[in-house]
Amino acid sequence: MSKELMSRLVKKRQADPKVVQYIWAAIEVIRNQKQIANVDRISKYLSRVFGVPPKETGRQLCLAVKDGVVVETLTVGCKGSKAGVQQEGYWLPGDEMEAEPHDWYCFECHLPGDVLTCYSCFRVFHPRCLHDDHKPRDSSSHWQCPVCKGSRKKHLSKQEMSKYLRFIVQRMKERAIDLSKKGKDSKHPMYRRLIHTELEVSNIQENLSVGRYKTFDEFKADAQLIVHNTSILYGVHSEQAEIARLLYSDTCHETPNHELVWAKMKGFGYWPAKVLQREENQVDVRFFGHQHQRAWISAENIQPIGVSVCELQVKRSGGWRKACEEMELYQRFLREGRMWRSSRSEEQRMEERREERQQEEAESSISSTSNEQDVEPEMEAVSSSQEIATATPQQPEKLSVGTQTRKVVTPSPRIQHRGTQTSGEGGCQNMCHEKYTKIFSDVREMMKEDNQRETERAVREALEKLRSEMEEEKRQAVSKAVASAQAEMERKCKQVRESCKEELVEEVKKMVAQHKQLISQTKKKQWCYNCEEEAMYHCCWNTSYCSIKCQQEHWHADHKRTCRRKR
Repeated sequence: MSKELMSRLVKKRQADPKVVQYIWAAIEVIRNQKQIANVDRISKYLSRVFGVPPKETGRQLCLAVKDGVVVETLTVGCKGSKAGVQQEGYWLPGDEMEAEPHDWYCFECHLPGDVLTCYSCFRVFHPRCLHDDHKPRDSSSHWQCPVCKGSRKKHLSKQEMSKYLRFIVQRMKERAIDLSKKGKDSKHPMYRRLIHTELEVSNIQENLSVGRYKTFDEFKADAQLIVHNTSILYGVHSEQAEIARLLYSDTCHETPNHELVWAKMKGFGYWPAKVLQREENQVDVRFFGHQHQRAWISAENIQPIGVSVCELQVKRSGGWRKACEEMELYQRFLREGRMWRSSRSEEQRMEERREERQQEEAESSISSTSNEQDVEPEMEAVSSSQEIATATPQQPEKLSVGTQTRKVVTPSPRIQHRGTQTSGEGGCQNMCHEKYTKIFSDVREMMKEDNQRETERAVREALEKLRSEMEEEKRQAVSKAVASAQAEMERKCKQVRESCKEELVEEVKKMVAQHKQLISQTKKKQWCYNCEEEAMYHCCWNTSYCSIKCQQEHWHADHKRTCRRKR
């Protein structure tokens, strides 16, 4: 590492944020038991509950004190064997904290250590987590992180950003529900001392609505911030962090492109569409066109997009042409790197083209001899919007079956001429009516079957999800109950041990006092020199007797030679 890079490094924090939360939980539990949260008790709690080795606990505790996330004090014990003994105790820090301009943990790996601070934002990075292109070249210039450099790209308008990102935000909100459900019970109340900039999906949606995002990289950076905060709170390899990474992946366009095909529904022609999913002999497609409708199509009615239009034998109606134009625009976007940016001139040219076609269709309908109005029935499913010609006595008449209702009103003389139609025209209309009524009924039945299959699949997935969630909640409830019962049992056993120990100490003290008193009383008495019973008769300076008999026996045996009493 170069000297220039070394001079830029700043040591923000050193303790692992996940272990810091373990220490907070241990201090709370120990303090709630009216005990001093010393190193031994904290180490035992972390080893028993979280499986952290005592040596690692001691090291992380020292680092946490240096970081200011744990407060160390000297406390005097007031009960038990430690009564009156001064020992180190640990407390949670207060609610107030100084404002910090930069984050404490690397934005890439979410861990503490020596970091580089960005000049333009709050983010920090380890040098090892940066690509060589993003590392600072010298120590004099201001260094900007990769996120800030990416935000200097070409800006988009508020309307464009809202249009491109609203679908991504909606998908992120769906994943955020699982994220909040997984993390609602495990977030520590003091998490704000670990999270520098708090952000949720609702904040991203609000920023999008007020037009805060000017580039896609700014939006992507906020999504990455959610991953950063989640990894700090729950760990890089936690289930919550995995959900957050899935949420972030929605912004990265990592999924492969949809396959483009020609899809054909029963009774209609081929229509451009893209494949969303395949299940056995059914293909889920979304059609290009006005309403972008979706349907399940049999695999037999799917053709690759490379098949020539002439081979498909489709009739190129106005709706069909518009759908093909939209598909070509989609293909152009993919070729240009999937950057969904459309210039206003391109939109104006497409709009002018649509207006010219509508004008041509209106002129052709006015000049035709047919007096009938073109009616496009409104359908729930996607139709091919294909015009099917039917024979009339004078000129072929066009009946358009489309995805929306459209009426082209002809001049009043044409409408009055409707009453003079021949019986042949009426018969043709009846035949067309019967034909399309049958087609619509078939489509309706097919849609009903598709909806029923989709509903059954959704219900089955929902039941599986509910069952798994119920099992998970049951497992967590049992684990919590077992842990609570075990903690309560250990607490009571500890109380009993301490109580027995205190009673033993008191009993020993009492016996020692009694023993001293007996010794004192014994020393104050006179004892028979012959039989060692309590003496009543004094003989000389160190000789006494309990009875005359003992005095006579001892006198004749030995004492008459050593007695100092004056005769």
